[in-house]
Amino acid sequence: MIKILVNDGIHPDGKMLMEEAKYNVDINKIPQDELAQKLPSYDAIVVRSATKVRKALIDQCPNLKVIARGGVGMDNIDVEYARSKGIKVINTPKASSQAVAELVVGHLFCISRFLHRSNREMPVSGTSEFKALKKQYSKGVQLRGKTLGIIGFGRIGQEVARLALGLGMRVLAADLYDNTVNINLNTPGADNISFSIQVKTVPLSKVFAESDYITIHVPSSDKPVIGREEMSQLKDGVFLVNTSRGGTIDEDVLLEALDSGKVAGAALDVFSNEPTPRAELLHHAKISVSPHIGASTVEAQRNIGLELADAFISVFGESN
Repeated sequence: MIKILVNDGIHPDGKMLMEEAKYNVDINKIPQDELAQKLPSYDAIVVRSATKVRKALIDQCPNLKVIARGGVGMDNIDVEYARSKGIKVINTPKASSQAVAELVVGHLFCISRFLHRSNREMPVSGTSEFKALKKQYSKGVQLRGKTLGIIGFGRIGQEVARLALGLGMRVLAADLYDNTVNINLNTPGADNISFSIQVKTVPLSKVFAESDYITIHVPSSDKPVIGREEMSQLKDGVFLVNTSRGGTIDEDVLLEALDSGKVAGAALDVFSNEPTPRAELLHHAKISVSPHIGASTVEAQRNIGLELADAFISVFGESN
């Protein structure tokens, strides 16, 4: 029987599908420092972002056939090394795109209308300083007609584009590869109106120069997508959103730009030193924050579980 260790959790529906395929699914978490001793008895492991599967661990698990990441990014897995050892490495790129895109749009509204700040201050001083708070937060801006720059135009970037176009925003997308994408817009229901808009990627320099808002959706790398040099190329008063990887925006440069007014506001779901993000970021008045919850919706978690189950069945078939 195929033994699968699900070390960082899985939706019950995904677990049920794997058990129906006659897999032995173990959802009891094994601490990182015990994996080298216990993982060799399993055929596969499922991780999220907490568990690390590095070269040293891989070398100690000769029976390991599959490493699965419940999510998109695989920064916590030595992917190429695992594949060089004949281990299949899979992730779930389709499952969470909608969830991440909706979080991006939620943050866009927050930083545009000061919702993150008024939600903190109204419970504290709303009864005594209502008029002052109203005056303080009455200079928000609307999204319609603004330009949204999307850096990284894969599944998530395209889903963000779909939502932004629906809001009446102009979309500029940049990617490593030149691409033209048809973004489908539809209104589900009895009338079910559907049409598509063609979005062609543009140079990153154009995104930097013309965007009122920028959201980033790229894998991690050694160099920030927006560092000091890139920050100087952005429009004054730009808004920045990062729901991809901590460090994609240089945090020191971001704080300087927020304090100088170069950046009007920012939204961060990810941080360089998770799970202990810098206090300056969490408390900054111009930053809307969330605790790395991009893919954390009920629907996305179910989709991730089902996509993982389908992937395992395509690899192993039904166990005897």
